[in-house]
Amino acid sequence: MAEIKVEEILMEYRDEVMLIRIHRPDRKNALTQSMYTALTAALAAATADAKVRVVVLTGSGDSFTSGNDIADFLAAPPTGEESPVFQFLAALRQFEKPLIAAVTGMAVGIGVTLLLHCDLVYARAGARMQLPFVNLGLCPEAGSSLLLPRLIGYPRAVELLLLGEPFSAEQALDWGLINAISADADATLEQALATAQRLARQPAAAVHLTKWLLKRGEAEAVQKTIALEGRYFTERLHAPEAVAALQAFAGRRRSSE
Repeated sequence: MAEIKVEEILMEYRDEVMLIRIHRPDRKNALTQSMYTALTAALAAATADAKVRVVVLTGSGDSFTSGNDIADFLAAPPTGEESPVFQFLAALRQFEKPLIAAVTGMAVGIGVTLLLHCDLVYARAGARMQLPFVNLGLCPEAGSSLLLPRLIGYPRAVELLLLGEPFSAEQALDWGLINAISADADATLEQALATAQRLARQPAAAVHLTKWLLKRGEAEAVQKTIALEGRYFTERLHAPEAVAALQAFAGRRRSSE
C-alpha cells in the first residue's frame, strides 16, 4: 500500500470505506503540490487494498477546498502531465471504485471540477461554490469544459465558467450537479458515509462493472479534454494577465487571513 506522509491529507478506515480528508482548515484546505501527491497516493492505496470497497472524500472545518494554494502554485506551476495536480486528475479519472464527495463547505476551482468525477456528491446546505478560472486569466481544467455543459447544460455552464460567479449548494442541487443537501457539515458527512456503507454491501464486481459502463461512453473524450485543457492551462499561467490576476488574488487572500 502507498504511504501517505503529508499531514494535510488524512486517511481513516470505516469498515470497508476509506475516508480521505483534506485537512488544512487554517488555509481553507487550499491544495499544495505535496497535498496533490498525497491525494494521488491515497487513491492508489484505496485501489490496492481489496478491503476498501468505497472512498469518501471530504474537507475539514468550514471548507471542502478553496482550490489551489496560489503562493505554492506560483512558486512552482505545473509544467506537464508529470506535475502533481495532473497526476491527481489522472488518478481521479481512472479510479474504478465508487467515489463519494461530502462537500462540507466552500468549494472553489478544482474543489468543484473534481466533483464532476465523483459518483455521488452530497453538500452542506448553504455551501458556496465557484469556478473562477477566467477571472484569474486561466481556462477550465479537469475536463470541466466537456463535463459541465453535458451535466447542467451549455447556457448555465457558460455562466459559471465565463463569469465565474459563486453559486450555492441549493442551485447545484437544482441543476443536477450534486445529489442531495444536508442541514450541516456533520449531517453531510454522515449521509455520504451511510451511502458508502450501502455501496460497500453491494456485489463489488457488479458495482465496478456498472461504474465502468456508465463512464465508458465519454472516457476517451474526457481523457483528451483533460490533456487539452492542461496544455492551455499551463500556457495561460505565463500570460501577463494571468500572472497579475493570480498575484492580486494571492495578496487579497493573505490580507484576509
